[in-house]
Amino acid sequence: MDSRSTPARLTETATVKLSRPFLLLITAIYILAGLFFRDPWKTDDVVGLATMVSALSDPSGQALLAPQIGVLAHAQDGPLVTWVGAFSIWLFGPLFDFFVPAHDGAIIASRLPNLLWFGILVSSVWYGSYLLGRRPEPQPLELPFGGEPSVNDYGRMIADAALLLILATVGIVWRMHETSEVPALIAFQALAFFAIARSIDRPLSGAVILGLALGAAFLTRGWIGALPIMLASVFAFHPHGALWPRRAWLLLSAVIALAIGLAWWIPVSKVAPFWTQHWVLWNSQSFGLPQPDVLLSLLRDLPWFLWPTWPFALLALWRWRSWLSSPHIWVPLMFTAWPLIIMLFLADVFEPEYALMAVPSAVLAAFALPTLRRAVVNSLDWFAVMCFSLTAATVWLGWFALHTGVPEQIHHNITRLTRGYDIHVSWPSVLIALVGTLAWVALVRWRLHNKPAALWRGTVLSAGGLITTWLLLVTLWMPVLDYVRSYRQVSGELAAALQQHTVPSDCVRALGVGVGQRASFLVFNDIRFSYDSNCRLILQQTTQKAVREGSVGFSDSAQVLWQGRRPADRDEMFRLLQVKR
Repeated sequence: MDSRSTPARLTETATVKLSRPFLLLITAIYILAGLFFRDPWKTDDVVGLATMVSALSDPSGQALLAPQIGVLAHAQDGPLVTWVGAFSIWLFGPLFDFFVPAHDGAIIASRLPNLLWFGILVSSVWYGSYLLGRRPEPQPLELPFGGEPSVNDYGRMIADAALLLILATVGIVWRMHETSEVPALIAFQALAFFAIARSIDRPLSGAVILGLALGAAFLTRGWIGALPIMLASVFAFHPHGALWPRRAWLLLSAVIALAIGLAWWIPVSKVAPFWTQHWVLWNSQSFGLPQPDVLLSLLRDLPWFLWPTWPFALLALWRWRSWLSSPHIWVPLMFTAWPLIIMLFLADVFEPEYALMAVPSAVLAAFALPTLRRAVVNSLDWFAVMCFSLTAATVWLGWFALHTGVPEQIHHNITRLTRGYDIHVSWPSVLIALVGTLAWVALVRWRLHNKPAALWRGTVLSAGGLITTWLLLVTLWMPVLDYVRSYRQVSGELAAALQQHTVPSDCVRALGVGVGQRASFLVFNDIRFSYDSNCRLILQQTTQKAVREGSVGFSDSAQVLWQGRRPADRDEMFRLLQVKR
């Protein structure tokens, strides 16, 4: 390899060390902001929590092996997130119950595993990128009179940039705060990426970690989540790459992953055959021939989800096109390509599938930075400053309009979407938002005043800007978001109606009630539905239009004991009916 022809050109000053306390601070703010002190929202967020609550309340233990929402079989994904979340609720829930109302302790405890998933993500991305960045292939051009960065400094700069670009990825910021399978799946993909990078110099530890990551990914989201990671891991070993001599170690990884999968599959297939049949059906029916609407959705949504990393990832492939077989390009390319290929053969594609492209896109984007000219980097810095300053100002403007009525049109648009919301100010939240805004102003001032030469300066601005915007949203707008997206209020009303109209022997069956709504009623008020057709009470989910027109079922043959809805929802309606046995 002729290092003089490398597209990476930078000096030692461009790889100056980023402050470790600052890096730890922004990662902590990223994950802690919006993680606690909010309601679970439909659908994935509250469904994940409901499977954890159901597992703890099932004396037979079947709901641990086969995740359920009450008595409804949630036969998709896998049980790992349910296991970890249920354990966290069991261990920490009673402690939180001393300080918060009933059921809220379980909500807080269920989100503690997100700290684990996030820790695996950031550490795997950093160390994996560091290992690849230290290899000889990506090293920058040797300068005639010296002054190029050392191998360790260059690798650390690449790792810092990759980590900051993950924090700056728009599409995963909310998903990393869910009690769903998505944060865990992203974490295990990052762990598999690190394992592949580790396998180059330490094949035994790399193979063991890779087997654990693949098995955990399978237990997290079944074949939809595990297959892209498995294929990427296999194809990372190609005949002309540095990993090829280590290919025999893939057998050890396969054995470990297979053992993990069978350790769950064998007992669950015996204990819950109905559940496993539907799990196989769900996984198999999720795949099919490519459809035009899937391709259109990818072209429409994926660029926004992966912003701002995907343009730099494509640029990295172009600039390093002569080094495609080198591990620093080939490994993240495989982890990018296979999720994209698999998505083309899925019947339903959305953010959980998009999420598998976030980590490799960030790594590729990090390797594009050393190939950029200084003028281009400065332009990108200015774009980040303007873009995120505008988003932060927009969040503040909307909040100001909501509480003061000025500008009138913005106030009208917001109140129309939050009909019935009791407008109030949470001053502690406003104070945190002000501190976050001032921190963003200080970061921008640092960029303008000091004019740093470090190549990670643009990624700091992008990550800092997104974190600032997210912090403003989860402080200033959290009460509004809870009002719009939470079922706490309607669940409480339903629980009161059931207490008034039922006796201990009564059961309630659901009619047309969605999975997210079932999960919400279970989480907030422990309302469980039966499949017994003899139940005299029915909770019906319908629309307000159908109720007005009298076209909804049981319009004439049942007594309406209660009806309710979320005030912000213009269409959804719930009715508690009493029918004759």
